Amino acid sequence: MRTATDTRVWIEGAEFTMGSDEHYPEEAPARRVRVDGFWLDTTTVTNEQYAGFVRETGYLTVAERPLDPRDFPGAPAENLQPGSMVFTGTRGPVNLRHLSQWWAWVPGASWRRPLGPGSSLDTRAQHPVVHVAFEDAVAYADWAGQRLPTEAEWELAARGGLDGARYTWGDEPETEPLANYWHGDFPWRSEPGYGRTAAVGSFPANGHGLHDMAGNVWEWTSDWYMQPEAGDGCCAPANPVGGTAAASVDPAQPFSVPRRVVKGGSFLCADSYCMRYRPAARRPQAIDTGMSHIGFRCAADAAQPTREARS
Repeated sequence: MRTATDTRVWIEGAEFTMGSDEHYPEEAPARRVRVDGFWLDTTTVTNEQYAGFVRETGYLTVAERPLDPRDFPGAPAENLQPGSMVFTGTRGPVNLRHLSQWWAWVPGASWRRPLGPGSSLDTRAQHPVVHVAFEDAVAYADWAGQRLPTEAEWELAARGGLDGARYTWGDEPETEPLANYWHGDFPWRSEPGYGRTAAVGSFPANGHGLHDMAGNVWEWTSDWYMQPEAGDGCCAPANPVGGTAAASVDPAQPFSVPRRVVKGGSFLCADSYCMRYRPAARRPQAIDTGMSHIGFRCAADAAQPTREARS
């Protein structure tokens, strides 16, 4: 049973198959998990909603704060100023193994100026807020009397009642527009209407009435990034089990920054490069780094009062 309000839906507790053995290694193993019921927002948080939070609290996001050079030894001086990572399409076909060709650190980029200095939110009020680091998302959720969903909660909700399906809408690729992922030649030529964020709710909802659980922007979850573990029969523990900030760090990176799980894919997910707009897909994201394709939505427990209910 699904109970809806204007902005959120109740996701009934359920057992479901989490992960996949058929796609990217970090999704395996597929395992049965159990999730208790919870509320989940029907859309990601918009720029308009985040602006209301900032007006009331004066909150300053990570991308807007000065950087301490001691935290980034060896980093170029031009990168040691407030900013964020912005997608910039290439001029033509490129080797897809080198993502630095379409990502750039842009000083001055933030949720207020998603493409950097000179850009604005004038036509993006209903687009998902982006360039939010993990703590920026948590700060909003706390203010709203909510929280971020766990990875298992997010995946259960994304499936929309289609247990084990490849996509949020079923097992077959779309034959009509169903999600904002990359349509066209990645990363240089998108089809009209794609290649950037879309206003929330622009594409059909899934079986639970949730919009954009595939594509548009990646969404923060509360889980540390760990490799899933197989359980002994039903039901396996939801990932992560005993996860810690230290264990989530990528030892191959020069900076020891913990990572959380992001889910859902984004407008940059192309079948030729990153088919991660599926419910089972998952990626690690450094908690201190927002990007122009990462946002979030809020969840709540059954008895958790929202900000409106507390007012």
